[in-house]
Amino acid sequence: MSKGRDKFMNSNWIVSKRPERNHIDPNRPYAWLVEKERGASGSLQDTGIIFLSNKECSFRCLMCDLWKNTLNESVPPGAISRQVKWAVEKMPEAQQIKLYNSGSFFDEKAVPVEDYQDIASLVSGFDTVIVEAHPKLIDKRCIEFRDMLGTETELEVAIGLETVHPEVLRKLNKQMEVADFVKAVKYLDQHQIRTRAFILLRPPFMDEEEGIYWAKKSIDLAFEAGVDCCTVIPVRPGNGAMDVLMKSGEFDKPELSSLEEVLHYGISLGAGRVFADTWDLELFSNCSKCFQERLDRLIDINQSQSLLPKVMCSCISNEPIS
Repeated sequence: MSKGRDKFMNSNWIVSKRPERNHIDPNRPYAWLVEKERGASGSLQDTGIIFLSNKECSFRCLMCDLWKNTLNESVPPGAISRQVKWAVEKMPEAQQIKLYNSGSFFDEKAVPVEDYQDIASLVSGFDTVIVEAHPKLIDKRCIEFRDMLGTETELEVAIGLETVHPEVLRKLNKQMEVADFVKAVKYLDQHQIRTRAFILLRPPFMDEEEGIYWAKKSIDLAFEAGVDCCTVIPVRPGNGAMDVLMKSGEFDKPELSSLEEVLHYGISLGAGRVFADTWDLELFSNCSKCFQERLDRLIDINQSQSLLPKVMCSCISNEPIS
């Protein structure tokens, strides 16, 4: 990418390329589900995920499409706790719960501080509560919310590291450096709060080989910093900006085999849990014959944290998939 083009890759440019966002109700989460996840204890746990409806994230990252299910304005006090209550009352029993708000839980424009106590009361019966946050929003509010949960419930904070490639990280408009991530993880660790990292597989401005290499390097740094687990997320088009970059040749979807290779690498380190994001994974497959088997294998690896037999298919010339 030329420097002349790069200067336009800011929040205004990113927003200008967007399609319309979805209509959502500020008094209801826009989705919720329960899935299995290997917990920090090593046991397979039912995990509820509530996708909260609230104001768009304050950081307009180049690759993000979560803004599609957000609002233009901040929700009033009480709205987030009502959403949590509504979903918790409907979901079956679970050991973990994720409160994902398409941004940062500790952004006061998204989740009002006055809602913290009510939210904590609603989820304090879970073994673990997982929220997401930008590293620059990690501060004493995390400690205060943890204390509200009580001693029987652990807080875990998911942080987007994205990539340790310094130039690409800058171009993502993440408005952070790798040092900010490390600082946030160490701060939380000092206060006995677990962390997980989100790692991007093949962000823009990388070819396939570079995407694999930098995802592995990002996993290395995340574990060195002290995270408990990493989630590898293949980057997708569809948010407007990424589609423009796809047309210009500055981005392409990663291959399913690349996700398999990075997951294999991360788990083989033995440094902590590593998960592959399997949402809408068919987007990254070029073969209908082997896709379901490969998807099932990734889900099984996520849940077992064990490296399972590889899938064979004629689409890769009968070579084993890593």
